[in-house]
Amino acid sequence: MSSFEPLVFSGVQPTGNLTLGNYLGAIRKFVALQDTHNCIYCVVDLHALTVNPSPQDLIDGRRAIAAAFLASGIDPVKHIVFNQAAVFQHSELAWVFNCIARMGWLNRMTQFKEKAGKDRENASVGLFAYPNLMAADILVYRATHVPVGDDQKQHLELTRDIAQKFNWDYRERTKALGLGVPMEIGDETIEGYFPVTEPLIEGPATRIMSLRDGTKKMSKSDPSDLSRINLTDTADDIAKKIRKAKTDPEPLPGDAGGFEGRPEAENLVNIYAALLETSNEAVLRDFGGQQFSVFKPALAELAVEKLAPIADEMRRLMADPGHIDAVLAAGGERASALAEKTMVDVRRIVGLTV
Repeated sequence: MSSFEPLVFSGVQPTGNLTLGNYLGAIRKFVALQDTHNCIYCVVDLHALTVNPSPQDLIDGRRAIAAAFLASGIDPVKHIVFNQAAVFQHSELAWVFNCIARMGWLNRMTQFKEKAGKDRENASVGLFAYPNLMAADILVYRATHVPVGDDQKQHLELTRDIAQKFNWDYRERTKALGLGVPMEIGDETIEGYFPVTEPLIEGPATRIMSLRDGTKKMSKSDPSDLSRINLTDTADDIAKKIRKAKTDPEPLPGDAGGFEGRPEAENLVNIYAALLETSNEAVLRDFGGQQFSVFKPALAELAVEKLAPIADEMRRLMADPGHIDAVLAAGGERASALAEKTMVDVRRIVGLTV
C-alpha cells in the first residue's frame, strides 16, 4: 500500500435537540462533502454516556441525529450512516490508544476542564479519556480527513499525535508485516499504519449565537427555547422565534464595521448570510440602513424556506423509528466490516495475535 485511500469521517453526539447552529456548522457541510468524498457519518452514542443520559433519552437522541442526517440529504446507501456502539472495534482501538496517549496530552484538553468545572476529582474517567475514543472513531477507518469546528480542533490534534506515536512505536513491526505506508516523522522516513488525519475546513466557520443573547453560542441546553431554532421546529415556531429575537433600536449598518457593540444584530445577519450561503457584506448591501421591522420578516421567510422541509422530513422519519433503526443497522454492518479489517492488522502489529 503506497498511500491512504481518501476518506472523510465525522460524528454527532446524540444529546438534546439539534439546532440551527448544528445544521449550519456541521450537517450541511456533511451533505456537501458527499459529492466529492467517500464519507462515514456516525451517531457517537458512546460519547453521550459521558453526560449520563437516561436510556430512553439516548435511544431517542440516536434516532433524532440519524433522522437529521437523512432529512438533510445524507445518502446512507452511497455513504455510511451508523451508530458508534454498533461497532465494538471503536472501543477496542480506544483501549489500545489509552495505552499510547500520555496523561499530559489529555491534561491539556481544554474541553475537559470546561465540562468538569472546579470539581474535577468527581468527573468520570470517560469524560477525561474520551478524546482517545474520538481518535479511535477516526482511525479505526484510517480516515484521512475530518471536518472540524473550533471546539474539536484540539481533539483532532490529539488524534494526530496518537497516530504518529503509534506509527513510530510500531514502525519496525509494521514494516516487517508489510502493513505500512511510507511517511515522514521528523527527519526519518518510516512505514506507518495510521494516516495523520487532516482537518477539513470548508470556508469560514459559521458561529451561530443565541437569539436572546448575541454573546452566547446557540445551545440545545439553554433553558429558554426562544434562544434557539430547533431542527424540528414548525414553520410557525421558526417565524415566532425570529420575530421575538433580541435586537436593538438602530437600523442595520451599511457595512460589517457597524456591528461594534451590536452582537444581536450581527448574529441575525450571520444567520441570513449562512442560510443563503453568501457574505455579510452582500446581506448588508441589500438591507443596510433598514429597520429590523423589515429585516426580520425577510429572515423568517428565508429560514422557513430552508429549514421547514428538513423539519417536516425529520418528523416523518421519527414517526417510523423502525426504519431509522434499520438504516443504522445496515450502516453498522458495513462500518463493522471496514473496522474489523483495521483491527485485524492492529492486533497483529501490537502482538495481540500472531
